[in-house]
Amino acid sequence: MAPGPRFWDIYRGDSFQIELANAADSFTLVMRIKAMLRSQKELDTRVAIGIGDKSFAAGSISQSNGSAFIHSGELLESLKAQKQSLAIRSPWREWDDEMNTYLKMALVIMDQWKPKTAELVSVVLQHPQKSQQEIADLLQIQQAGVSQGLKRAHLKELLDWDDIFKKKLKNFD
Repeated sequence: MAPGPRFWDIYRGDSFQIELANAADSFTLVMRIKAMLRSQKELDTRVAIGIGDKSFAAGSISQSNGSAFIHSGELLESLKAQKQSLAIRSPWREWDDEMNTYLKMALVIMDQWKPKTAELVSVVLQHPQKSQQEIADLLQIQQAGVSQGLKRAHLKELLDWDDIFKKKLKNFD
């Protein structure tokens, strides 16, 4: 196990765990991770989002405990069998059912990202305040390429869904 900070860790060589202070940032982080990985050919990830409490804080996240950790751990184990790469589990079953339906639709979009599109999404999510021209300058492409790439990525729709995710979570959190 590679040592890591208190809020993230890499283990088993190909697995990682991240703790977020705000569960509402979960889907934003998932998009960033998927975009970074998909910008490299043949890379992707399976993500289990667990929402809940933290009853024990250890020096390493992999040794911490609570319902959030149990939810994500059990869910991650079941994702492979379900041939799914993204799901969420929280204390609120009805909310989970709705969010998991949306997550499946979001995956239809994200799983279509080609490396260049994923790279564009990654840069836009890293620099949300930058204009399309500034993003184009960073990537050394034309502004029209940024506009077309964002449409191909359906990033507006994903960000709209991220807003809904955050609003709905506030009703439970």
